[in-house]
Amino acid sequence: MTTPVRLPARVRSTLHPEGFHGAGRRRGFFEGWYVKLVSADRAHRLAVIPGVFLGLDGDDEAFVQVLDGASGRTWYQRYERSDLTAATDGFDVRVGPNRFTSRGVLLDVPDAGLHGEVRFTDPLVPWPVTLRSPGVMGWYAWVPFMECYHGVVSLDHGLAGSLVLDGEPVDLDGGRGYLEKDWGRAFPSAYVWMATNHFSRPGTSLTASVAMVPWLRGQFRGVIVGLWHEGRLHRFTTYGGARTTALAIDEEQVRWSLRSRRGWTLDLVAERRQGGLLHAPVRTSMHRRVHETLDAVVRLRLRDPSGATVLEDAGHAAGLEVHGELDRLLAAR
Repeated sequence: MTTPVRLPARVRSTLHPEGFHGAGRRRGFFEGWYVKLVSADRAHRLAVIPGVFLGLDGDDEAFVQVLDGASGRTWYQRYERSDLTAATDGFDVRVGPNRFTSRGVLLDVPDAGLHGEVRFTDPLVPWPVTLRSPGVMGWYAWVPFMECYHGVVSLDHGLAGSLVLDGEPVDLDGGRGYLEKDWGRAFPSAYVWMATNHFSRPGTSLTASVAMVPWLRGQFRGVIVGLWHEGRLHRFTTYGGARTTALAIDEEQVRWSLRSRRGWTLDLVAERRQGGLLHAPVRTSMHRRVHETLDAVVRLRLRDPSGATVLEDAGHAAGLEVHGELDRLLAAR
């Protein structure tokens, strides 16, 4: 009988972006999973973020953050580092009494008055993982010195169940969910991120980010965009040869156009809306404040290499963050 080959720990970890990457880390590290829950009528829009932060001076903590997209209110429930346990080969995270898995979430966050259970009614739709391109990071996922790594656990799935938030019932039957995550040393110094799976028909989902990426002694503007539509993932990524042809940011909009190596084009216009302030990691603490809304609208147009429009639609209940040294982001290539 042949003995199965056991892959080295780093290889196993890289091939499971949804799993926990903090095993054995002692300082200067963060990891967080972003769980978005939107009701069928979009009246309730929640982001629940379990995670861990390991400071440079031993100031460690686990946490569960909550953003109420309807009101902009946020809560940050702090736990001891030892209160977080997580699988390394799948999405299964416990923080105190809270549990997050590929089947659903069980929540009990006292500061937010948040409790209840939500089930995922459809199989998750992850960004594909292969040996050559293990997830949304592409071959960059194999680079050991990246400042921040990213993963998309599910582009789109259904919801069932209910919660109570600060004394108010939240019915999530028939709603839609989205899951992603980040880990590393710190968030980028400047970035734009947007995500929505609330287009005119279910089954379409957009995740898009552009950020300043430290690289050796310099930095570059990195792009990761995925548009899931009719069972196909349209990718616009730096490592895949895509380029930004236009990027403009003002107080009201983000306007962004991209072209893939094969000649596909994607135009995005995100309407900025009011939101709440979330905690985000820098190298010394978990308490940089980042503005996020769950009320943005993202209008998009996807065209094939011949110029024909494949999709033109608007995504609602969109998550949107615009943060950092934006002049540097706009000027970069």
